[in-house]
Amino acid sequence: MNMCSKCHKDMMLKQDQAKLAASSIENFVNGSSSGSVEVPESVTDGAISVEPKTVQSHALPAMGSVEGEKPSEGPKRCNSCKKRVGLTGFNCRCGNVFCAVHRYSDKHDCPFDYHMAAQNAISKANPVVKAQKLDKI
Repeated sequence: MNMCSKCHKDMMLKQDQAKLAASSIENFVNGSSSGSVEVPESVTDGAISVEPKTVQSHALPAMGSVEGEKPSEGPKRCNSCKKRVGLTGFNCRCGNVFCAVHRYSDKHDCPFDYHMAAQNAISKANPVVKAQKLDKI
């Protein structure tokens, strides 16, 4: 068609988008939507390619039957003194958040066993090496 490579790619992209739009409109009009929609995905590394990607649509559960989702919690607070810490809270290895005063393990009676954690780290870092025994002559 006497087009350069850039114009040809642009024309092919427009044709693919037109076909996709026509098929989606046809599915919508016929009412045969099966809950999946094809979305084109393009690569921007100089060459443009169109690959259809299927996206599943899920029905929303009823408002009273929300499973696995916790209600929104208030601001972060220190686990010892209940002081609001916000973004400046310190996460401990025991899994709790503490303020600047209670951030050390001896200040909040931390149940985490630092001694065993250190022993395990050292044992993993330094495996036992045994040499093969030599035959006596």
